[in-house]
Amino acid sequence: MKRITILFLLLLLFSTKSFSAQGFTQEDRERLVRLEAALKVFMEQVDKRFKEFREDVNKRFEQIDKRFEQVDKRIMELRLDMNKRFEQVDKRFSELRMDMNKRFEQVDKRFEQVDKRFEQMIKFLWIISGIFTTLTAVVIGFAYWDRRTIIRKARDEAIEEIEKEGRLRDLIRALRKLSEEDRRLAEVLRSFGLL
Repeated sequence: MKRITILFLLLLLFSTKSFSAQGFTQEDRERLVRLEAALKVFMEQVDKRFKEFREDVNKRFEQIDKRFEQVDKRIMELRLDMNKRFEQVDKRFSELRMDMNKRFEQVDKRFEQVDKRFEQMIKFLWIISGIFTTLTAVVIGFAYWDRRTIIRKARDEAIEEIEKEGRLRDLIRALRKLSEEDRRLAEVLRSFGLL
């Protein structure tokens, strides 16, 4: 159980390191808190199950102890029938051993099922991490591409505007030069405040 918990915490540690390059957000923090709470609830449930199992085993042993006491009383009371009673006790022991072996086999099978379930959960978390990483990379790539195209378009528009403005200045200079020879043109330029 400790081994599974350690593996799960290591998974969380490595997955948070992969997100640190993009920044650890409040949403990530809340997600970790929820995940930790879910893990805590799960651990409490497992502990509760083990406690119930222990109580059940203790009850079984108490029942077995009561049976042994009855067998001991009978042995003391019926010494003449001692051999027969010992055979019955041996038989009961072998049945009890077989029953306990069956129960231990069932417990072993249950542990194997729990281990398989943890493996499935870990695989699922890796898949979710991969999907999240892929989506994050795609969104960042799209944002970069969109930003580049907008900046390129704005730069081209700015260059066009500068070129238009530069030609306009050249035109005004040319008209000023002409206005030195042509008075009518000089008056028009003065009226517009260009001279």
